[in-house]
Amino acid sequence: MAVPGRRRRGEALRNAIEFKPLPCLPDARNRCILRVGVHNVRIHRGLPARADSPVALTIGNFDGVHRGHQAMLSRLIEAADDLRLPPAVLTFDPHPREYFMRDAAPPRLMGLRPKLDAFRAFGIARTFVARFDAKLAALSPQAFIDDVLVARLDARWILVGDDFRFGRARAGDLAVLRAHAHAFSVEAMRTVSIDEERASSTAVRQALAAGELEHAAALLGRPYTLSGRVAHGDKRGRHLGFPTANIPLRQLPALTGIFAVRIHGLGGAPHSGVASLGVRPTVKEDAKPLLEVFVFDFDETIYGRRLTVEFLHKLRDEEKYDDLAALTRQIRADVAQAREYFATAR
Repeated sequence: MAVPGRRRRGEALRNAIEFKPLPCLPDARNRCILRVGVHNVRIHRGLPARADSPVALTIGNFDGVHRGHQAMLSRLIEAADDLRLPPAVLTFDPHPREYFMRDAAPPRLMGLRPKLDAFRAFGIARTFVARFDAKLAALSPQAFIDDVLVARLDARWILVGDDFRFGRARAGDLAVLRAHAHAFSVEAMRTVSIDEERASSTAVRQALAAGELEHAAALLGRPYTLSGRVAHGDKRGRHLGFPTANIPLRQLPALTGIFAVRIHGLGGAPHSGVASLGVRPTVKEDAKPLLEVFVFDFDETIYGRRLTVEFLHKLRDEEKYDDLAALTRQIRADVAQAREYFATAR
């Protein structure tokens, strides 16, 4: 399936892919199908005891909100408008793989907050963040349908991927959902392919791990980003002549290395810079992953500021150097290479 991009909706979809709040998303008949303003978005932490109104629903983890997910959200918005129902998403935290696999789970592509921001940008009226725990994992497919989809959410129209699985031991699939769809209708979303490759969170992770940022961006529909607040560090970068904005990471990142980046959140236009993402083997042992960003031509105090960092091009892998002098020489070379990238990038 090709990624939807009707001509009249092109600009709005581009804004949605960049996760900007949208006042209106016109469809092929130029109807405003995105009536929900940011102030009307309802986020439910946990499942309600009973539904208060019917919804059009899609279900998934939506890790990364890649172009396949974006196609699903766009289709949900269209169908919800046709049915005069609020568009809703059921997602899970933690990710089911994190519950079952613990430390062996693959790294998340994005945290919960940016995921909710993405839903808001698409005009999702309600987001249900279900805690994935032993109780939810033990539900049979029938119980998941009856207790969650019908009683708690009152879903009247449900959109899922063609590989959707649910219920204890992943026993439920699309056929099971359709067989028990007495109170709702079901639509399956076909696979979205980008240059003959299936758009998936796994494919994005593989591209990031390989340092193929342009490939990841093609699957995501935008550059890969990480967000967080600037925290105090050990000031070592300033002593080396390259002061950095330090952003602690709550989870293991999907990529590591040294990168040319674009930084948002400093006021005005985005700034260019170079970032190190990793464990800093030259200066610490057994350190937690940290995102350090050196912003070009910028000298302000920004502690506590929330930044979003776009990863545009990988310069090299993280390495351990013999001493700080060798590290400083390499940082200087990284900065020069990143500046050259921005000077020549189209």
